[in-house]
Amino acid sequence: MSDDVWTRDEPQSPCIKICQIHPQERICIGCYRTQMEIGLWKRMSAEERREVLAELPGRASRVAPRRRGGRAARKGFVPPDRKD
Repeated sequence: MSDDVWTRDEPQSPCIKICQIHPQERICIGCYRTQMEIGLWKRMSAEERREVLAELPGRASRVAPRRRGGRAARKGFVPPDRKD
């Protein structure tokens, strides 16, 4: 069965089926909604949904993985193939 069968003429859920709440930010790492927004989505008006959708892009950076640089970024680490 395809998800296309269930489309409506209203703002659709931004869910991408990666449902996990970030422990510090308390927003979903897949769609960037709060738990409350996820729970209330079906009862929200079209305008309320549009407001939530407009806020989501700004939340992405709050849950993006932060690169630490790996071993090469550690202070004093010299790769074995370097002779200096």
